[in-house]
Amino acid sequence: MEWNLLTAQNLAIIDQEVNQGNFSPAQYEIIRRVIYASGDFEYHSLVSFENNPLLSGAAALEARVPIFVDVSMIQGGILPLLQQTFLNPVYCLEEISAPVSLRQKNSWILQTLANRYDCAIYIIGQNQGMLLSLLDLIQTQQVKPSLIIATSSGFIHKEMINHKLKYSHISHIRIDSCKGGVNLAIAIFDGLIDLAWRAKELGIRDK
Repeated sequence: MEWNLLTAQNLAIIDQEVNQGNFSPAQYEIIRRVIYASGDFEYHSLVSFENNPLLSGAAALEARVPIFVDVSMIQGGILPLLQQTFLNPVYCLEEISAPVSLRQKNSWILQTLANRYDCAIYIIGQNQGMLLSLLDLIQTQQVKPSLIIATSSGFIHKEMINHKLKYSHISHIRIDSCKGGVNLAIAIFDGLIDLAWRAKELGIRDK
């Protein structure tokens, strides 16, 4: 997020409108960024945090696990801040070629990655099919991601996918609505990077 006077004024309006007491300070930082990115105050009740995703995500960032995103827009959105902080590698799933049919591509890519990086971070901002394939692999215990950020929009299967994600026992942040989008995934992950980097710097300074 680019910090300037206008940003500060917009965030101040969000702070006036949203009850911060419903969230931990770290969760609220993510919520306000989502609202800022979307211009939609309803998101304060639509973003769900399950199984300590901020702690799990921060630990994964510090361990420099790879990050897999479903579309190149997310890759381009998160790389600048990562390059200034944790330097985790970021790979775009839609750009990986596969020796299988288009229908089988999602499953093949994720199974191949699971064999190499079973604890990666996954950010799915658009491709619900990719998320569903990932959840199938989680259910069969072929992969256990450190964190999933799921913000894709959609009407068909969205409730079913969110239900599977909720009961997956995987640390994740999801949008409990047909709303969503790539910009929200970027806002959430940039917020996580900032929080984790601040915590790392404070830890270094306290030693």
